[in-house]
Amino acid sequence: MIELGSLNNPRAAQGFIDYLKSQGFEGQLRSADGSNVIICVAGEHFHQVQPLWAEFVQNPNHERYQQASWDVGSTQSGLTYQGQSLNLVARFKALSWLNKTVSIVSVAIYFAFLLGGFEQIYTALQFSPSQPLNWLTPALVHFSAMHIVFNLIWWMSLGDNIEKQCGKLSLGGLFVVTALISNWAQFLIVGPNFGGLSGVVYGLLGFCWIHSYLNPKQPALVSTAIIGFMLIWLVLGFADVLFVGMANWAHLGGLLSGMAYAVTANLFNAKKA
Repeated sequence: MIELGSLNNPRAAQGFIDYLKSQGFEGQLRSADGSNVIICVAGEHFHQVQPLWAEFVQNPNHERYQQASWDVGSTQSGLTYQGQSLNLVARFKALSWLNKTVSIVSVAIYFAFLLGGFEQIYTALQFSPSQPLNWLTPALVHFSAMHIVFNLIWWMSLGDNIEKQCGKLSLGGLFVVTALISNWAQFLIVGPNFGGLSGVVYGLLGFCWIHSYLNPKQPALVSTAIIGFMLIWLVLGFADVLFVGMANWAHLGGLLSGMAYAVTANLFNAKKA
């Protein structure tokens, strides 16, 4: 595949790919950050497709591209992010039982809240130092649609990357360790009124960051752009300038414990080798 051009509108770019398909050409979308996309085509078709690309750039909103999506039946995005499809339905089906279970339980708890069971369920799942199971359960509790969607997208994406490169035991161990440490950190410094998977997500981020740094010959588990974004988000949370409340100490505890887990796992693997 040869790069034809780039665009910061994934949906419009998909319309162009569908239009190429309707004209008998194959194209592919790739992305390094999930928003800016690169349009690639087969080398033998490059010169034939160039005029079509120039035409598209002049008017990307032309109805021919939308019509092409209907004509070729493209209801699923062909966009890839770090080598993976951004079609969430297909990606969810391909996840492991562990990744799916955490996601499904989190969604079930959130919908139970919406149906009127908040007080009883939250009381049962809230962090309690006298109940060891409740050292973990706050990670499964979310208080808004944005809260749960944001966390689950990161959990599914980073968790899947970790499982594929490091194995299911790594993700399971990370979930337990980062949930415990992030929840205890938030409880000890702020109190028991918190919830969310974001402490674990920051743990996965910390693991991906350090694991990739220590194993440069392996494919990176996360891009430096994402690491930068999440670190800035962490700092903004502590600065208290965001429009939502943040469990900042859970985030920091998760990040540091995930980083430590990566170092420990790397040392263990080095000794085995």
